[in-house]
Amino acid sequence: MQFSSARQELRVAFKRIEAELPPRLARAMRWLRHRDSRLIRIPAGLALMIGGVFSFLPVLGAWMLPLGLMLLAADVPPLQRPMARFAHWCLGLLERFRRR
Repeated sequence: MQFSSARQELRVAFKRIEAELPPRLARAMRWLRHRDSRLIRIPAGLALMIGGVFSFLPVLGAWMLPLGLMLLAADVPPLQRPMARFAHWCLGLLERFRRR
């Protein structure tokens, strides 16, 4: 796939992730991606990243770090392309796993 911008690449990655989620979670993700949700998205992304650092504790886990980075990538241009590629890679792994 060839994309014209990192923002577009991230948008496609988010849409692919939303397609994998249950409808209720997909709606929440669309709301978080909306421009007006920036005041929620940035602190939530930072909180998830901090929680990911403490992944040795129960409930907190390594899953929190990439999720926090994905949320921050919507507002931090240098993170957009790497996080979009990471999301596409993870979704590709999921597709290969489902085929087996």
